[in-house]
Amino acid sequence: MGTLVCQEQTLLYSFRNIDVVYDALIEMGVRPFVELSFMPTAIASGDRTVFRYGANVTPPRQLSDWQALVRRLTEHWIERYGKDEVRRWYFEIWNEPNLKEFWTGTRREYFELYRATARILKEADPDLRVGGPATAQNAWIREFLKFCTNDDVPVDFVTTHHYPTDVVGGPGVDTEAKLAKVPRGVLRQQASRARREAGEKKLYYTEWNTSADQRDPLHDQAYAAAFIAKTVLEASEFVDGYVFWTFSDIFEEKYFPSLPFHGGFGLLTIHGVPKPSYRAFELLHQLGEERYPVRGNHPTLDVWALRRRGNLTILLTNHAMPRQPIARELVQVELRGGRPSGRAVLRRIDDDHANPVAAWHAMGAPEYPSRRQVEELVEASGLRAEAIAIERLNEQIALAVELPAHAIASITIGGLWT
Repeated sequence: MGTLVCQEQTLLYSFRNIDVVYDALIEMGVRPFVELSFMPTAIASGDRTVFRYGANVTPPRQLSDWQALVRRLTEHWIERYGKDEVRRWYFEIWNEPNLKEFWTGTRREYFELYRATARILKEADPDLRVGGPATAQNAWIREFLKFCTNDDVPVDFVTTHHYPTDVVGGPGVDTEAKLAKVPRGVLRQQASRARREAGEKKLYYTEWNTSADQRDPLHDQAYAAAFIAKTVLEASEFVDGYVFWTFSDIFEEKYFPSLPFHGGFGLLTIHGVPKPSYRAFELLHQLGEERYPVRGNHPTLDVWALRRRGNLTILLTNHAMPRQPIARELVQVELRGGRPSGRAVLRRIDDDHANPVAAWHAMGAPEYPSRRQVEELVEASGLRAEAIAIERLNEQIALAVELPAHAIASITIGGLWT
């Protein structure tokens, strides 16, 4: 949260580093979703840490010291950015307190930390938004909300995290084998349950990915793109926000690797090369908000149809969990109603399209690619627009596209209702 040191029993505060980061975010138009953690060593009750950077995971020695830090930081933000801006942020308390790796206290001690923090935030400005429990594996939601209700503790929203590997024990030496045991659509099922437990509160997943393994080769492949697109569209009816973890492979919870493709969590490599997962979000961003019903059923294929103004986009995924049956499929789509006055454009993500990891292997998998090679990888990662044939018969439109295993196809039909 900032720098806090103890000098002759006096706590000294510095928010200079945080200012550098937040100034840049706000200048770009990004509003922070603030996680208030971990515990500064100067006020921690113990020396237990996690990760390479030594994040302290113990409760505060005295809650009053933690409250003083939160108060000073919040007042600093309000002074620097103004109440109107800070009121548009979200504040969640701690990170995964249900896991001993991240919180050595009890559940009750976390609830007390939450109570103390939430009240300080509301004292600074009653319109600031605060929530929790920021747990892993969709845990503690009911218990947390019951505590807040019974003790009159402010809570404006619910946050939690999940990964498909949660149901088989998290990261391990063979993530692919674990994922092979996971039911298809597991994150949709979990989000549906969390939605019921959250009740009328807004629900935000502030961490998720295709697995919880920081060195999972599938993170770099088209598999991840298909998983992401399917999961986001399935979860959208249950969640108010769905925050992918994380944006870049510049990420040092463990050692910092030099390989461009090492299975990191990020959407971008350490050189800024967009992975297929990044391009999946690019396709999702281009979708409309008006969704149309789709008929049909298939064990690995899913189809969505969404409208933006006069354009209709059909998004298809062919996805299965690792080591499960999946094959190349010829997908035939029929649309009823509307006469396209424009063209149909196809964009793909699969092993042969928007796939920089394949280009990296083709150039010999250099550990330290040159600037020119990085440029070539960025070029290989791009989405390409292809024309696709449409058959028209009265009020019916038909088209067909082949979809390899673990692939996305996005088809935009222009001027459908003009």
